[in-house]
Amino acid sequence: MNNRGKVFTIVLIFCLIFGYIVENRNNNEEVKQRTDVKVGVLQLLSHPALDSIYKGFEDEMKNQGYEVGKNLKLDLQNAQGDQSNLATMSEKLVSEKNDVIVAITTPSALSLSNVTKDIPIIMGGVTYPVEAGLIKSEEKPGTNVTGVSDRTPLDQQLSLMKDILPNMKKLGIIYTSSEDNSMKQAEQAKELAESLGLEVVVKTISNTNDIQQVTEVLASSVDAIYVPIDNTVASAMSTVVKITDSYKVPVFPSADTMVKDGGVLAIGVDQYNIGVETAKVVVDILKGQEAANKSIVFANEGIIYLNEEKAKELNIIIPEHIKNKAQVIN
Repeated sequence: MNNRGKVFTIVLIFCLIFGYIVENRNNNEEVKQRTDVKVGVLQLLSHPALDSIYKGFEDEMKNQGYEVGKNLKLDLQNAQGDQSNLATMSEKLVSEKNDVIVAITTPSALSLSNVTKDIPIIMGGVTYPVEAGLIKSEEKPGTNVTGVSDRTPLDQQLSLMKDILPNMKKLGIIYTSSEDNSMKQAEQAKELAESLGLEVVVKTISNTNDIQQVTEVLASSVDAIYVPIDNTVASAMSTVVKITDSYKVPVFPSADTMVKDGGVLAIGVDQYNIGVETAKVVVDILKGQEAANKSIVFANEGIIYLNEEKAKELNIIIPEHIKNKAQVIN
């Protein structure tokens, strides 16, 4: 081999060695980035709908390569509906310097945003984040908050209700006065219902202790009841339905779990999928995207959930064109 060939061989070997070192260093850096991820989760209360969001989140984090016990530390805090717990737990999650904090429901997101403007807060199911004061716009949040909205198309929901109950004249709406997302959705529902020529009766509750009395008053005076995305009402759906059934008044909620618990029909959200989409946003943030520039994700608008058994029990005939598009939940 001549000198030129020897030089070429030496240079080639050097390049291969250098490339291996760089690639190995990058791989080691990637492993390092993926072995110390800390994610906090603040959940308002225990309920199948919210538990399903968390389950979807945890499953998708694993699908994305983040697994508890291997490269992910996950700290779930459940306030069980207590505002003072929300505040205390928010402080805890922030003080422990989590890389990202997931907020399941609007109250959780508001509580966390009061404590930190630096750690990214990822919403898991917040209906009106702009109106709640969490972000500046849904296209460009402009704060440390982004995530997934569970907002549903109210005009479609009310249109379906009119199709199912063509003789409906009076609609009741029940929501929790302290839940900003419920209040906003209830206001919109009232406005839309009145534009369709319906008389609307709105009743609010402060907590689950009010459910029985308020539902009794409402069910005795309306043809149907609409329930917005409302965590407190959802947690007491069995009580609501027990009363409305006695009056043969159908309930039209806003989530699949509430339909399963006795509602007749909803154009709602798949709570598990909200969790899945929330995890995807978390991973994007962990990879370097800025929360301030990450547009809000809308989870599966327009899914029709139908409780066919409840409809039959209330002698309600569901038109075939609705039944054919619906996801039956009994």
